[in-house]
Amino acid sequence: MTLFQKKQAVLKLLALSLAFMPSVQAEEASLYDRLGGLAPISVVVSDFLDELVPDPLLNQNPAIDAARQAVPKPYLKYQVTAMVCQATGGPCQYHGRTMKDAHAHLNISEREWTRMKVIFRDLLVRHQVPEQEANELIAIIDSTKADIVVATSP
Repeated sequence: MTLFQKKQAVLKLLALSLAFMPSVQAEEASLYDRLGGLAPISVVVSDFLDELVPDPLLNQNPAIDAARQAVPKPYLKYQVTAMVCQATGGPCQYHGRTMKDAHAHLNISEREWTRMKVIFRDLLVRHQVPEQEANELIAIIDSTKADIVVATSP
């Protein structure tokens, strides 16, 4: 057997052994999967919007209050659920407007943004979302801030 043939045999043996070995580094489940999928995500989104929509501090902003009156809550729940599902690695496809387009006319302030995050964080605690997953969800929300917050706080 030539040196070349020996190298080929060793490579084939190595490839064969690797094919039957368990993966050294298992793929981490998506945030969507770690949250339990669409059902728990839709429950949290529904509960979040049930608290967010009537919030008195947020509705002091006339533009937010007008939007709450104009957009049916079930439609908003559907759109936000699809967006969260997609953003966490799930199979849903969000087909709504960009965050910038959807919020530009609302004149959302830093104070209102902070209030929304407090409501969301409290809800995640009540739903017993593990800290790592909660932090990942907050990071997703934070990634939209520049497109949503346009006004300075009063």
